[in-house]
Amino acid sequence: MLAWVYLILVVLVWGLGEALGERTVPTLLLAYAPPVVWALPAPLVIGWALWRRRGRRAALAATVLALWGAGLLHWSPQQSGALRVVTYNVLRGDRVSPGQLGQALRSLNADVILLQESNFGGADFRAALEQALPGYHAEHAAEVSTLTRLPILAAQRLPLPGNRREVLVTRLRWQGQPLTVVNAHLGTVQVVDALAGDWAYLQRTRNNREAQVARLEALAAQTEGRVLLGGDLNTPPRGRVWRRLRVAYGPDAHDLAGRGPGWSFPALRVRIDHLLTDDLTPTTSRVLPWTFSDHRPLLAEFAGPPR
Repeated sequence: MLAWVYLILVVLVWGLGEALGERTVPTLLLAYAPPVVWALPAPLVIGWALWRRRGRRAALAATVLALWGAGLLHWSPQQSGALRVVTYNVLRGDRVSPGQLGQALRSLNADVILLQESNFGGADFRAALEQALPGYHAEHAAEVSTLTRLPILAAQRLPLPGNRREVLVTRLRWQGQPLTVVNAHLGTVQVVDALAGDWAYLQRTRNNREAQVARLEALAAQTEGRVLLGGDLNTPPRGRVWRRLRVAYGPDAHDLAGRGPGWSFPALRVRIDHLLTDDLTPTTSRVLPWTFSDHRPLLAEFAGPPR
């Protein structure tokens, strides 16, 4: 009985969070909860099923589904690519010097670097960081920055509804063709406010994100040629918002070329930093174990158009 209850709960939690997501507050909480929580009861349930000698198949099925939903069974073949892109929320540089950050980023040999929360505390931090990255050209918006070794054709800054952030749209040239890179930092759904009973604020943050995603959808629809969306999207890889972003920009690099759960925000064991494109083929994706921020950088390599 316990095994079947666990299996039904895992299916419901996964299904409601995936299908409905942000549509209702309860399913929003399911979609944004750390998915590793689903797997925590697995040892108890399996032990109980083995001891009672019944429900073992249900316990195994529930465990596999929970581990899969948490990304712990994710494995993709990897190989080198021609374009290297990294996205990283740097927490305003609070935990690192510009020289350290610049040296670490330079070691990645990335063609495009997308930074969020790059509104650094010190007035000279940005200049020192750029000095530590020779050969890179920089474009900045309200609190996001794009640094690249590729030729820059144009740059545009668009406001995001519901906060003071901006989307930075940089049109680059790669392999002789334009490539539009969208650097975004979406607002956070304040799930913790549900614990304090502030449901109104939780709903406001949800509504703000709906408007922000609509802005990104419109941007994708009006952009010609190849486009790549990257940044701290504050969105786990499930739910309605995630599906809308995938429809607008394409699949996530980690989904196609990553291994493991890819927790880019390790404190909550969630993956909320992404690189999405339908116009390039990801060949590898990995989260780096840096500790310069509360986030971890996501590095992906891409080939040309998907086969």
